Amino acid sequence: MALFSVSIALSALLLFLVQPIIAKQILPWFGGSAGVWTTCMVFFQTALLAGYAYAHWLARRFSPSQQRNVHLALLTASLLCLPIEAASRWRPAGGADAAWAILVLMVATIGLPYFLLASTGPLLQSWLIRRRPAHSVYRLFALSNAGSLTGLIAFPWLIEPHLDSRAQALGWSLAYAGFVAACACATWQAGRVAPCLVAGAAAEGLPSAAAPGAKQGAWLGLSALGVIILLGATAHICQNVASVPFLWLAPLVMYLASFIIAFEGREGRGWYDPRWGIPAAVASAALMAKGLAAENGVLDVALAVPLYCFGVLLTCLFCHGELAARRPGAADLTRFYLMISIGGALGGIFVGLLAPRIFRSVVEFPAALAVVCLAALAAAWTRRSLRIEQRRTLALLALCAGVATLGFDLSFAHFLDRDVILMKRNFYGTLRVRQIGQGDAQVRRLLHGVILHGEQPTRAADRNKPGSYYSPSSGVGLAIRAAQASGQALRLGIIGLGTGTLAAYGRSGDLVQFYELDPDVVQIAQHEFTYLAATAAQVRIELGDARLSLQSQTEQGQAPGFDVLAVDAFSSDAIPVHLLTRQAIALYARSIDERGIIAVHVSNRFLDLVPVVANVAADLRLQARLVQDYPSGEHVSSSDWVLIARRPDAFDRAPIAGRAEALAPRPDLGVWTDQFNDLLDVVRIRPASALRALVVR
Repeated sequence: MALFSVSIALSALLLFLVQPIIAKQILPWFGGSAGVWTTCMVFFQTALLAGYAYAHWLARRFSPSQQRNVHLALLTASLLCLPIEAASRWRPAGGADAAWAILVLMVATIGLPYFLLASTGPLLQSWLIRRRPAHSVYRLFALSNAGSLTGLIAFPWLIEPHLDSRAQALGWSLAYAGFVAACACATWQAGRVAPCLVAGAAAEGLPSAAAPGAKQGAWLGLSALGVIILLGATAHICQNVASVPFLWLAPLVMYLASFIIAFEGREGRGWYDPRWGIPAAVASAALMAKGLAAENGVLDVALAVPLYCFGVLLTCLFCHGELAARRPGAADLTRFYLMISIGGALGGIFVGLLAPRIFRSVVEFPAALAVVCLAALAAAWTRRSLRIEQRRTLALLALCAGVATLGFDLSFAHFLDRDVILMKRNFYGTLRVRQIGQGDAQVRRLLHGVILHGEQPTRAADRNKPGSYYSPSSGVGLAIRAAQASGQALRLGIIGLGTGTLAAYGRSGDLVQFYELDPDVVQIAQHEFTYLAATAAQVRIELGDARLSLQSQTEQGQAPGFDVLAVDAFSSDAIPVHLLTRQAIALYARSIDERGIIAVHVSNRFLDLVPVVANVAADLRLQARLVQDYPSGEHVSSSDWVLIARRPDAFDRAPIAGRAEALAPRPDLGVWTDQFNDLLDVVRIRPASALRALVVR
C-alpha cells in the first residue's frame, strides 16, 4: 500500500508541477498571452483523458502479466524524452496558428511522460481493488489531488524564485526518473499478485454492471462544467491582471482543492454537503456574474482575484461533490475516471479551441455560471437524502440565484455589444471597434477585452493627429519630436500596433516599423482606422512576437538602429512580462542608434511598472527618465512613459529637456529576468474601494 501511495502521490505532484514549468518555457514564443495557458490546459485535459482511457483499456483487456509488461515498456521508453526542454525548432512563425503550434509542441516535448503520469492514479487504484475496499481506493483519488495541489503551491513559492527555467526542467526530469523507478516496482508487484480487474470484481462480489446512462451523463456533464468554470475564470483573471504562472495557478489550486474536499473524509465520503454546498455555489455564481457586469467590465485586482478564485472553489466543489455522491462501485472505478476525464477534455476543448472560433465574444464563462444554478436546481430537487422541505428551500435558492445570474450575464452581453461596429475573437482575445459620440465629438475606439488600445476622431480636421496616449506632449511624443529635430530621415520602431496612431508622426523619407502579434489587429488597423494609410512615411508591419523578430534581426547582424523604439505592450492589464525583463531591455538597447531612445509605455491600472523598468535600466547601466503627461483637450489621455537611453545627453534635447524626471532603482524589488519576475511587488491594491464598488453596483 505504501509503495502504491507514494507512486500515486509522486505522479500527481509531477503531473501538475510540469504544467507551469513547460508553459513558462513557451510563454515568450507566443506573445505572453492568456491564451497560452488556456491552450496548454486543452493539452493537459486531453492527455489526462488519454491516460485514463489507457488505464481503463489495460485493466479491462489484459491479464496481470500483460499489463505489467506493457506498462513497464512504456515507462522505460518515456525516459528517452528527458530532459523536458522545448526545442527552438518549435518556435512559431509569424502569423501561424498559435493554438495548434502549442499543442504540437506539447506533444513532442512532454507527451509520453505526461500520458504515463496521468494513467498512474486510476491504473494503480484498479490494481489495488482486489485487496482494498472501494472507499479506500477513492481516498487515493483525494491523495492524488493533494499531490497535485502540493506541486502547484511549490512552484510559485519554492521553485520559481530560486531556479531558472533550465534548472526547473532538469530538476523535474530527475524527479521523473525517480518516479519511473517507484512506479516500475509497483507495476512489477501488481503484475505478480493481482488478478484481472473483471475477474477480481466477480470473485469478490463487487458490482461490475455498466453504470446507467443517466449516471454516466452526470459524470460527464459535471466534470465538463467544472473545467469550463476553471478556464473561464482563469482567462478573465489573466486578462485583467497579468498572464503569469502565479495567477494561472491560483484558480487551478482552488479547482484541485474542491476535488480533495469532495472525495476525502471518513470512508472516502468527502466533506461536501448539499445543504451548504448548493447555496454557496449559486451565490458564488451570481457574484462572479455581477463582477463581469461591473462598470467598465472590470474590478480592482484586490477584489477580482479573490472573488473569482473562491468562486471557482465553491462552484467546482458543487460539481465535484455531486460527482462524489454519484461514484460507482469498485468494478466501475476506471470507467468513472474515464468519464470524468472525457468531460474535462470536452470542457477544455470547448473553451480553448471551439469557443474562440464560434463565438465573437466571451459567452462561455457567463453561460457556465448560469448552468451552475440550473444544475444546482436539479441536484436539490432530486437529492433523496434530504427532507422535502430542505429540497424545496435549496431549489428556491438556486432558482433565485439563477435569475440574478442570467440578468447579470445579459448586462455583460449588452456592455460588450454597446456601440460596437466590429467584433472579432481569436486565440489572443476579443477585439471590438466602438464608435461613440456624435458630430465633432465622435470617436472610433479599439478595445481588447475592456482595455483601450487606441482611438481616432472621425472629424476630418483631427482624424490623423496623434492622440490618446500618444499626444505630442506624451513621453513617446517628446522622444519622436526630439529625434525629428535633427532634420534627418528617422527609423521608428513600435512594438504593438493598436490603431497605428504612432504612424501619424512619420514624415516623407521616414520608416515606421511595427511589430504585431495578432493578425486581426493588423486587419482592423488597416481597414477601420486611417493612420497607416494617411502617413507620409514608409510603413512596415512584421507579424509575430516582437522579441523574437528583433532577436532574429540582431543575430543576423541586421540591427535596425532605430532612433526611437516605442514599446507599447503594457497598457493592457494582461501584460506580456517577457517584453519587460532584463534580457528584453538589453535587446532593445542593441536595436537603437547610439543616441536613440527606448520609450516604454507603463500606463496601467493595476501594476506599477515604473520601478521595474528603472531597476532593469540601472542594472544594464542605461539612463532612465519618467514622463508623466496630463494633457488637456479633446481626444488625448493621461499617460506614463519611461524613456531609456544609452547616454544622459539624449534627454538634454528639446523638447524632452525639463519634462523628464530621473528615476532611482528600487532595491527591494530586484531585477526582472526571463527566469524570475514577481508581479505581487508591483500590484496596486485598493481593497476598500473595490469592495464598495461591487456592493453599490
